[in-house]
Amino acid sequence: MNKNKVVVAMSGGVDSSTAAFLLKNKGYEVIGVTMQIWQNPDEDYVLKEGGCCSLGAVYDARRVADKLNIPYYVVNFREEFKNRVINYFIEEYVAGKTPNPCIVCNKTMKFNLLLKKALEMDSFYLATGHYAKIEFDEKRGRYLLKKGKDKTKDQSYVLYNLTQFELEHILFPLGDYTKNEIREIAEKAGLPVAKKPESQEICFVNGDYKDFIKDKAPQSIKPGFFIDSKGNILGKHKGIAFYTIGQRRGLGISSNKPLYVIKMDPQTNTIVVGSEEELLRKEFTVNNLNWISIEKLYEEKRVNIKIRYNFEEKPGIIYPLNNGRIKVVFDEPQKAITPGQSAVFYEEDIVVGGGVIE
Repeated sequence: MNKNKVVVAMSGGVDSSTAAFLLKNKGYEVIGVTMQIWQNPDEDYVLKEGGCCSLGAVYDARRVADKLNIPYYVVNFREEFKNRVINYFIEEYVAGKTPNPCIVCNKTMKFNLLLKKALEMDSFYLATGHYAKIEFDEKRGRYLLKKGKDKTKDQSYVLYNLTQFELEHILFPLGDYTKNEIREIAEKAGLPVAKKPESQEICFVNGDYKDFIKDKAPQSIKPGFFIDSKGNILGKHKGIAFYTIGQRRGLGISSNKPLYVIKMDPQTNTIVVGSEEELLRKEFTVNNLNWISIEKLYEEKRVNIKIRYNFEEKPGIIYPLNNGRIKVVFDEPQKAITPGQSAVFYEEDIVVGGGVIE
């Protein structure tokens, strides 16, 4: 493998485009690649136009590659994306959980399939436009994943699944920049996507995710009952897939105090609602763990914990359990700890590891 050769995952946005520009300026032999993950209009799923890796995004990425005078390819991962990301998204909601498709896409698509493709192309590195840093710690003998310079854009939370092998072969050129600096660099470089707005929504969902699930898995939508913590029936729900922990709006229950979704039970097809106080929890368990700064959790460890991408991390302790699971205990109770979302553990700017909330 050529250590001077890097494949850049180009999504057609300003971040990945500027990553390619910065690496070329550093003297790397840069190859642009976009994953073809959109589905044909006559198939079950159609990728939203304007989202990352859509047909329009491919057009934008190709224009940037032409501007930078680098080779550019599109690799067909349509079936893999449908099986690994879209189907997972539907299955999790149907099971009463709240999935994070971007984390699964990073784990199974970008840093698995696309990294393998990059290595097959004799490239030593795969680079993306994520705002995070990778450093090798001589003392630990491990690669570390750290928060990016721009704390408002930091994406280390969605990258906690990276392995030591993957970290050795990944570059994050934007880690030492802020978003504003990246836009300025893109404008000065004359990149055609310098002013392109960011895509925020789920790339394969047009409109409301509820309509998407209703359309793709109608047989799984079964109305049931809202109950309180004592088992009293308070009203009817439209289907477990349409609700998430902490939800208050759109329940359709008349009450003299605000009610929140506090628990969902797919076995009985019931949704438990209660007060804001009942939504608070201190403890929960986590599975599907990946450790980065440590080899494994052998004893209790004090960390800062993030339970959603936009959640301000809070202090607590993690404890090893049997079967590769762990128990997490916050110092103070937190709202809406949601099964299916990821819990990521930090020591200052360093990602210790993370997993999926049970």
